[in-house]
Amino acid sequence: MNRRDFLQGAVAAVGSLGALPSGAADPVVAKGVAKGAQAKGAEALAQIWRREGGVLMIRHAATVAGVGDPPGFVLGQCSTQRNLSDQGRQESRQLGAWMRTQRLQPDAVLSSQWCRCQDTARLAFGAFEDWSPLNSTFAGQGDAGAQERAMRERLQNMPAGRREVWVTHQVNMTALTDAYPGLGEGFLVDLHGRLLARGRMP
Repeated sequence: MNRRDFLQGAVAAVGSLGALPSGAADPVVAKGVAKGAQAKGAEALAQIWRREGGVLMIRHAATVAGVGDPPGFVLGQCSTQRNLSDQGRQESRQLGAWMRTQRLQPDAVLSSQWCRCQDTARLAFGAFEDWSPLNSTFAGQGDAGAQERAMRERLQNMPAGRREVWVTHQVNMTALTDAYPGLGEGFLVDLHGRLLARGRMP
């Protein structure tokens, strides 16, 4: 399967949001999960985050077709970038509604400076702060090593029980956890960068 087909499959997949047992292998996002099971998994993730704190890393929501960004990409100019699709904007609003239903108020929402991440954060949470370590390192952009170190340092210095949301890109989530997120998927990580739970928001 090529990368484009994999991404399209991830967008269509509906994943369970359950806790990962200690030592468990990275699960494949399940297709065709019943709404009741999905809701139960989302509730489990909310309980873990409420109890343990940590960071909910979210890959930006669904975008228009493409991989990476068009030629002529300019940071800060959304017209030069691959942006959210109508589906992605709706997914972002649904994420915010889910958070409110769960009465989960993050202590901070940080975003990549890419427009598709900023728009995901804005539509879901309203207020957010740009944080350059969350910027994409796809195809040699940025400094992957320095950005991973910055993410790990912030995690290690977070007070116990603090909850943050980081809206970012696949490459950064994979660098931290060795797992591959689909579009709009969330990874709940602890202060050591360990993956506690993963999945799509309902």
